[in-house]
Amino acid sequence: MKTRKLLNELLPDLLLMLISAACLLPFLILLSSSLSSNASVIRKGYSLLPVDIDLEAYRYLFGYASGILHALTVSLFVTAAGTAVSLAVTAMAAYPLSRKGLPFRRFFTVYILITMLFNGGMVPTYLIYTQLFHIRNSILALIVPNLLFNGFQMMIMRTFFAASIPEELTEAARMDGAGEIRIFLSVVLGLAKPVFVTVGLMQAVAYWNDWFNSLLYIDRTELMSLQAVLNQMISNVKFLSSLSGSGMGQAAMQAQASLPGTTIRMAIASVGVLPFMLVYPFCQKYLVKGITIGAVKG
Repeated sequence: MKTRKLLNELLPDLLLMLISAACLLPFLILLSSSLSSNASVIRKGYSLLPVDIDLEAYRYLFGYASGILHALTVSLFVTAAGTAVSLAVTAMAAYPLSRKGLPFRRFFTVYILITMLFNGGMVPTYLIYTQLFHIRNSILALIVPNLLFNGFQMMIMRTFFAASIPEELTEAARMDGAGEIRIFLSVVLGLAKPVFVTVGLMQAVAYWNDWFNSLLYIDRTELMSLQAVLNQMISNVKFLSSLSGSGMGQAAMQAQASLPGTTIRMAIASVGVLPFMLVYPFCQKYLVKGITIGAVKG
């Protein structure tokens, strides 16, 4: 019996450890490849440990340090501002829909759910943002297209409000003379930290990883996000690596041969993912709680 009890206690922990290790493997391979020499990666493939340690990829990457730092500043501002406003919009839509007394509550919920299945299409969206809102080549082009909440995040927040904010609490605040705005700001938001962290992290990841809006709406280099600059660097490396040597000088051919074409991609991916790998452990407690409560049907 003791052996069976011990196995029942150890097996789940062992299984979770194996799953965690499997989740970490891609990041380890990514970091290891970025620290290996380009020739060794091409010759031997990817490995868990660096082979022929070489920092050429990072030297090439940070040779554009000023441009990368400026793009990093743009991405940090866009991520912070966009996430904050998106959370406000999502919360102001989700809270009324979580209250059973809202007129046409079912209609609005279905209307929002439809947006999870269909959208207006790329061309109409582009025309609206450029011809109607005139956000092309402005910082708003990196914020506004992702600003509107999506249905999935709204439903998580709505379900959290319905499951975690009892009607008795809001009724008590209403009897004390608080209006709906005061109840929302003073009572609801104070209890909604887990779901705010959950939805905020999702939205922040979307803003941080976005490069497509820069491609569509931005022509000015000083307004490009970090991901757009890194993607442009990958394209430049690919182009230089594909050039034929027939019309190139000796110096150009040597420079082409020294390009870390494979490891530079790994270094760029490492730089792009590092901020959220550092932030995630501090948000994990609230993230798990927010998803767990948000998954309960309300």
